[in-house]
Amino acid sequence: MSNSDLLQRSLAAVWHPCTQMKQHAAGSDAAPMIPIARGKGVWLYDFDGRRYLDGISSWWVNLFGHCNPRINAALREQLDELEHVILAGCTHRPVVELSERLSALTGGSLGHCFYASDGASATEIALKMSFHAWRNHGRHDKTEFLCLSGSYHGETVGALAVTDVALFKDAYAPLIRAASTVASPDARQAKDGETPVDVARRAAAALASHLEEHHPRIAALIVEPLIQCASGMVMYDPEYLRLARALCDRYEVHLICDEIAVGFGRTGTFFAHEQAGIRPDFLCLSKGISGGYLPLSVVLTTDAVYGAFYDDRVGRGFLHSHSYTGNALACRAALATLDIFADEEVIAANRLLAEHLASCLRPLASHPRVRHLRQRGMIAAFDVLSDDERFAERFHRQALAREILLRPIGNTVYFMPPYVLDSEQCEFLVAGAVAALEATLAA
Repeated sequence: MSNSDLLQRSLAAVWHPCTQMKQHAAGSDAAPMIPIARGKGVWLYDFDGRRYLDGISSWWVNLFGHCNPRINAALREQLDELEHVILAGCTHRPVVELSERLSALTGGSLGHCFYASDGASATEIALKMSFHAWRNHGRHDKTEFLCLSGSYHGETVGALAVTDVALFKDAYAPLIRAASTVASPDARQAKDGETPVDVARRAAAALASHLEEHHPRIAALIVEPLIQCASGMVMYDPEYLRLARALCDRYEVHLICDEIAVGFGRTGTFFAHEQAGIRPDFLCLSKGISGGYLPLSVVLTTDAVYGAFYDDRVGRGFLHSHSYTGNALACRAALATLDIFADEEVIAANRLLAEHLASCLRPLASHPRVRHLRQRGMIAAFDVLSDDERFAERFHRQALAREILLRPIGNTVYFMPPYVLDSEQCEFLVAGAVAALEATLAA
């Protein structure tokens, strides 16, 4: 098969996500769709043999490279044992072992795992579970939710309620029961003389004021710990999480940590919220949980929340499901991913790689068109001064010409590569991005 053959068939039959399909039509000058034939490590290859360094981990999911031998072997073994079974009334070894290991990673404080297939579903589960738990406690007034300005938690109707990105939300506004928003602790908002900690405390003060007035009606606050990814890699100090946890406790509001994108080592610790020394009431995980192999998400919660549903009456149970809940193959991929973390000192290795990435990026801090160069763990980003409405699209095309897959969010260029990136590949990634930036700005 050739690149052109697959492209023609794909454009005729596949409706691609987050995509204006007309931009890929014949004659369009938009960035081309990339036909991928295979992957190996950090590289993706098209049918003509051209390679692309996957600088965004294929939408933030791939942790240990494409076609990872350990995850491949685990899936082959699982295929000969069990591919799937209904999780209502049945159970199986991979889902039990995965639940036990995820709970252990929270020190046992989040001991109950409820499974789904994707991040938006995990968000909806956490929201429904919080609302239903309060109702089961007789707190029928607690029906509202709170999120940060610029937050993103998924694109289903329920998840859009706590998403504050106009591009995803505005068209569907009539369908949505929108949450309230409070100020983001975005460190870029620092005033003269302020530190990121000061910004976090200022945002937490705004949260305190809102909760003081509205807490009787609020079921939960949902946050993306440390990094609000889809709104432009907004980074903030852990102090905000510490203060938010205390405020939620004071005002009897659940805290939901959406670690769908930032969990599994992305920020320098296994879970991002660990850097604040807290635990949430609900922890949403997806993306990297299966190493980028299979759709899987999970919501972890506490004994207290679980206990609110433990009853003889069916109507007080948590009535949510989908056919592939706790899929055995996906759970086995997740177990293999956790094995790699356990056996290969991944977090320590990531810290060294993050230092090298920072060193490669440091010269960009003095670039006249670059602002707010920032990094936390294995996520780095910078903002570009440009009035070009098509900056992201043009940069993407220039990066592809240099064998790099990067997709800016507006004028924010970010890096979220697989953890198996080596030093030479790291330098190749940054050098290509810098060259793509210069070419885009010069056009």
